[in-house]
Amino acid sequence: MNLVLWIAAGLLAAVALTGGISKTFVPKENLAAHNGGEWTVHAGAGFVKSLGILELLAAVGLILPAVVDIAPVMVPVTAVCWVALMIGAMITHGRLDQYKFVMLNSVYLVLAAFVALGRFSLEPFTG
Repeated sequence: MNLVLWIAAGLLAAVALTGGISKTFVPKENLAAHNGGEWTVHAGAGFVKSLGILELLAAVGLILPAVVDIAPVMVPVTAVCWVALMIGAMITHGRLDQYKFVMLNSVYLVLAAFVALGRFSLEPFTG
């Protein structure tokens, strides 16, 4: 179970890192031109960058606390925060009738919920 939870957290961290880099460093206009980025048209540049920074922090929070064994409880806490972020993403994509992105975000949500449940109760890092 421990290995499966590490893989799930690693996959989520990779998704968060990818999304975080693009939202933080790619201009909003470029994001809006890509499939799935249409939501940025009606969002402020600061908001988009803030989401990117949150995703970068999530990528770190899903892995680093457990690796360095400093506050490893932050891993499931970060996973719960990712669930909340995915709910917002699903609502946003749903409003734009982008149901394939709603489904993709729901997969990420389930994965994050699995990590949260697993690290809070099934296979916690601390005793």
